[in-house]
Amino acid sequence: MGEAVVWMAWAEFAVRWLHVITAIAWIGSSFYFIALDLGLHRDRNLASGADGEEWQVHGGGFYHIQKYLVAPAQMPSDLVWFKWESYWTWLSGFTLMVLVYYFGAEFYLIDVNVAELATWQAIAISAGSLVLGWVLYDFLCKSKLGENNTTLMLALFVILVALAWGYTQVFTGRAALLHLGAFTATIMTGNVAMIIIPNQKIVVADLIAGRTPDAKYGKIAKQRSTHNNYLTLPVIFLMLSNHYPLAFASPYNWLIAALVFLMGVTIRHFFNSMHARKGRPWWTWAATAVLFALIVWLSSMPAGAPEEEKQAGNGLMRFTQATGFEDVHDIVLGRCSMCHAAEPVWDGILWAPKGVLLDTEAEIARNAKGIYLQAGLTHAMPPGNLTWVEEEERAAIRAWYDSVVSGSGS
Repeated sequence: MGEAVVWMAWAEFAVRWLHVITAIAWIGSSFYFIALDLGLHRDRNLASGADGEEWQVHGGGFYHIQKYLVAPAQMPSDLVWFKWESYWTWLSGFTLMVLVYYFGAEFYLIDVNVAELATWQAIAISAGSLVLGWVLYDFLCKSKLGENNTTLMLALFVILVALAWGYTQVFTGRAALLHLGAFTATIMTGNVAMIIIPNQKIVVADLIAGRTPDAKYGKIAKQRSTHNNYLTLPVIFLMLSNHYPLAFASPYNWLIAALVFLMGVTIRHFFNSMHARKGRPWWTWAATAVLFALIVWLSSMPAGAPEEEKQAGNGLMRFTQATGFEDVHDIVLGRCSMCHAAEPVWDGILWAPKGVLLDTEAEIARNAKGIYLQAGLTHAMPPGNLTWVEEEERAAIRAWYDSVVSGSGS
């Protein structure tokens, strides 16, 4: 059974790698075309009939780029569509969420101190929120509210903040921010797959058939593209947040998420203005700094009341009741808990790395898989083996975990 855990860990790594690669490709091309569109020279009477042009230099070569408002006089046969970057970013991201949060629901998705959910209930809430969120967003965009871009963006911000709070009422803090990022990414990819690309295909079909395309399709696509522009940076923050407990483990994590969306607006406004040759509004960086300072302050604020010691749920009790747990408990307390504790005693460690606590039986059970992978199967922990974990102790960790996953330890 230990081999299955290894294969699962490598599957997560491979999908995460794919996710990062496709996200880089999508965000890179998106930001490039936004900058290109804003920076086009539209004050030139071009013989080609193009709306604007720009000369660029990269990699030792010069590029002459022209943009047509509708299309050139003759539609090219080798038209390149930028869509698969978006599709594969979402597909790989959802697959990664399934591998980590669905298969590991009892560890990463469900916190019985927040909501006592069965695994199927937590997964249903997770997947359902993504689908229903897109339906609600798309409905608002197509409603009368969508005719005013500013009002629509404010409404979207309110929805995102409400959803951030809602996720914290059903999931772990880590899963809450991750799901908020997944919800936002679903909106962005939905915009590409359900609105932007289909509308562009309608325009292309009309041009090929000799018909004049309806201008509404371009207007709608432009609105959704603008939303994606301002949502990109918050999504990156939320996806990275699961590595930083100061973001996800704070009792005010939903407020932190709200401020992150505002930072996405201030940062993108600076670059959009710069690329459009409308100056450099440096005030946006001051606003961003203030917002970030608020986030740092919120992350250090304690909860309103001391949190009771967490108890292991029924799904975790098999780890504490398994053969060899007493030995593993002593090993972890002696070799790991000086750093991974609510109040670390290791010099220079102010809070538990990655928010992982290993100072109670419940927390050791909750992090059983991580202990097995990082201190049993490999020598990743402790760093540099600073606490001198013996090979016999690592073997004891492996035997304990293997006995549980094989079903022979209870």
